[in-house]
Amino acid sequence: MIPTSLLYKILGAAVAVGALLWLVQSRDHWRDEARSNASLFHAEQAAHSATVANYRAAADQARRDDAANLARVKAQQGEINERTANDYESRIASARADARRLRQQASAPAADPGARGNAPVPGLPASAGATVESAREDRLPQPDALIATEQAIQLDELIKWVKAQAAVAPAKAGASGRECADNAAANPPEIPACAGMTVTN
Repeated sequence: MIPTSLLYKILGAAVAVGALLWLVQSRDHWRDEARSNASLFHAEQAAHSATVANYRAAADQARRDDAANLARVKAQQGEINERTANDYESRIASARADARRLRQQASAPAADPGARGNAPVPGLPASAGATVESAREDRLPQPDALIATEQAIQLDELIKWVKAQAAVAPAKAGASGRECADNAAANPPEIPACAGMTVTN
């Protein structure tokens, strides 16, 4: 028969060994769990850093695209302005030259077709002269006619200028800028917002 004291010692040792085995297994379990959590944490940190870098790159690219579009629009508008100014000045110069020619023709003395020979030349009938006078009465005086012509040219060139300017495509944001703008509200604070970018609808 096993003495009671020895039995207690054996039971105590068995409990101690069981507890030790449980502690070793628990330690291994928690160590593996900690390693797994650390791996997940590092993976999430890497993904977050990559997301931040992608948004920063998208914002930088969108700013570069905006600068290029702005330069393109300014260049096209400058070409339109120069072309319109040149066309306007050319048409005004032509209208003024026509007005001078008409004034010179009106002020030149009428030639006498019968002065070269003795044969009599019949004059204009009275009805023809009246028709010419009535046609002149329906027109503006020459100075006013020139002013009206210049204003008509000015309005015509202005209309053409407005249509040409309206046809210039506005600056458009790239896909990265659109994605940044669409997701700006959901971005964490570390992700730069799309401030300073032009994103059109």
